[in-house]
Amino acid sequence: MTTLLPFFPLNLVVYPQEALNLHVFEPRYKQLISDCLQEEKTFGIPAYLDEQVSEYGTEVRILSVEKRYDDGRMDIRTEGVRVFLLQSLDNPMADKLYAGGEVRFMPDHTDEDPNVRAALLFNVEQLYSLLNLRPEFRTTPDRLLSYEIAHKIGLSLHQEYELLKFRSETERQTYLSEHLKRTLPVVSEIERTKARIRMNGHFRHLDPLNF
Repeated sequence: MTTLLPFFPLNLVVYPQEALNLHVFEPRYKQLISDCLQEEKTFGIPAYLDEQVSEYGTEVRILSVEKRYDDGRMDIRTEGVRVFLLQSLDNPMADKLYAGGEVRFMPDHTDEDPNVRAALLFNVEQLYSLLNLRPEFRTTPDRLLSYEIAHKIGLSLHQEYELLKFRSETERQTYLSEHLKRTLPVVSEIERTKARIRMNGHFRHLDPLNF
């Protein structure tokens, strides 16, 4: 079964449960948001990668319009709902300024392996400790951990898109852990290098060598 959605392609990846604030200023997207508000409909944000609309994207609902400007621009708050796979693309849709198309919503297995989750959280803590940062994400049971931290551990845009394709929370957490295992040694070496650079020119207390 497919659903017709208007599209707001962006050069980013949006995940289910993600809060996204948008400043809407292009005529086609002002029309899209106005239509969605009037008809109480959702819209889709397919990732725009490599100069083209990608197959996977996320359905988004409008939470509120925070500000309206005299020229029709809007500041809106939105939230990701569920992942879709693009089935067709009409650019523009009939009698509209914006694109749209048929999508198929993807099933998702949200069960997680406690051991995989624990390993991922440990690796995240290691990364933030190396960077001397405080984690700013929630690990509550009602939120999927993979989507909560995906934007916060240094994934490239293409890696974030790859994560969107996984249909299992355990697979997503495993993918993120593997990324961190590759990243942590690099970050550790960078931090050691930074420390050595900071010490250059300073008085140092050196232990005598016993040889």
